[in-house]
Amino acid sequence: MRHIYYHIRHVYQQVQRVKTWQLLLILLLAGFVAATFLRLNNIGMAQRREAVLQADKDGRDEDAYNRMYDLQRYAAAHMNAGTGQFDLTQQYERDVDEAIQAATNDSNPNGNINAQAEAICRPRFSSYSPGYLQCFLDEISKYPAAPEIDDTLELPNPALYRHSFVSPLWSPDFAGFSTLFALVIALIILGRWLHFGFLQLVIKQRKKDIGS
Repeated sequence: MRHIYYHIRHVYQQVQRVKTWQLLLILLLAGFVAATFLRLNNIGMAQRREAVLQADKDGRDEDAYNRMYDLQRYAAAHMNAGTGQFDLTQQYERDVDEAIQAATNDSNPNGNINAQAEAICRPRFSSYSPGYLQCFLDEISKYPAAPEIDDTLELPNPALYRHSFVSPLWSPDFAGFSTLFALVIALIILGRWLHFGFLQLVIKQRKKDIGS
């Protein structure tokens, strides 16, 4: 324990010998290094998120979830790697298509009304948005022979296809240690300024006491 105390004291004495302008220069360099590693963490996250979205776009659902697991692990282990909100839009649209096909009623006297509603609404909306779904239900409701369409058509919940992974405030990697080093240097500089300001106040007070 005494050995650790003397070691810390020795490091403190060495730091005290460094000029403030030198510490400012070190802080500038440390801040640049920390910002670089933080940026690299964010780029790594973006690449993994793009891989998830590309797998979703290509229809490789299993691969998309494998890559999303990799993205989740990366975000949890690296600071500045939060994904923000992203949606598996293509998978949702494929599942909606399956739900529509499952609810198709070819025996309806008006024909395949689900397919007819889809043909009308699909050109008007770029994706399965709330507007599209409302249009689809409005078209279906025009056919009295299908009063229970809401019971047969069960659309997937969009919230199940929405994901977001949060990164930690600090992580034990290059970005984390370089950020911590820059913070320590900044605190040392701040401590010196506060100490200098305190000494100035003491000197002024002493001068007032002597003058009085």
